[in-house]
Amino acid sequence: MVSESISLKDKVVLVTGGTGSFGKKFTETVLANHSPKKLIIFSRDELKQFEMSQDFNDRRLRFFVGDVRDLDRLRRAMQGVDVVIHAAAMKRVEACEYNPNEAILTNVIGSRNVIEAALDNGVRKVMALSTDKAVNPANLYGATKLCSEKLFVQGNSYSAGTSHTILSCVRYGNVVGSRGSVVQIFKQQKQEGTVTVRDPRMTRFWLSLDQGVAFVIQCLDVMRGGEVFVPKIPSMNIMDLVRAIAPDSEVDYVGAGPGEKISEVLISEDEAREVMDVEHFFIILPSNLKNLQTEIRDQWPEGKSLEDGFRYASDSNDEWLTVDDLKKIVG
Repeated sequence: MVSESISLKDKVVLVTGGTGSFGKKFTETVLANHSPKKLIIFSRDELKQFEMSQDFNDRRLRFFVGDVRDLDRLRRAMQGVDVVIHAAAMKRVEACEYNPNEAILTNVIGSRNVIEAALDNGVRKVMALSTDKAVNPANLYGATKLCSEKLFVQGNSYSAGTSHTILSCVRYGNVVGSRGSVVQIFKQQKQEGTVTVRDPRMTRFWLSLDQGVAFVIQCLDVMRGGEVFVPKIPSMNIMDLVRAIAPDSEVDYVGAGPGEKISEVLISEDEAREVMDVEHFFIILPSNLKNLQTEIRDQWPEGKSLEDGFRYASDSNDEWLTVDDLKKIVG
């Protein structure tokens, strides 16, 4: 039995980038289990919205064509909205490297616009989705998501007036089965007999779409504003994934792409000084918002500080997915 989310019951919820992998799973989960008053899908692709409307025949679902680059459109879309999930982004590392202006307009300016529109409309809660690539970024995608995180955390300093909007972030790793994921690529390449691997040493954090959605909803319930929530999730090695999907295929090693890391980090050593361990996840505290730091620490009296030098990285994780685990996950 799935418990109902206090944050979403009878609320008007808007999801930017709502026709993507996360948005679809979030919509499915929330409509089935969390009793929203209305769920608005905000995205710029009307065809995907039409297709999604055919999949979900629910009177609570609404579609709003718009782009997060357009502040006026966001302001109109957020009228009467209680909760916003900001999932819209340019996410492909290579695309961001070769189209830096477009990545900045969507991921940075778009984030600023979401914050401005939410503050102007008195939205109660805003949760932004981030990525492990925001930590010590080596590519533009990660750099834009780091900027986005900083904007959302600091946005709480502007909401002390009449809006009372609170803003937080969720930061996690690769999502199994999301659109364009390596799982889909390997499955396609398996048919051809050869799979391409960037570097056999590569490791990544992994979680399922269901886990990602559940974590976001959980964090919505407990957020006070200014937190960056980080789940405790397992790592996998890229060669174990090859063995799970295409064990009989040849492997072509092509080298890491532009800005691509061998391993990813969810919490850096520098961040660890202001992180609370609250059993099933970590909370990165807002370093320059001391009043919120105090509120968050009071909310989690069982929270533990991390040891000096702590680093939460995919290559030194305590939990790993085996080949058998990966076979079950990828089907």
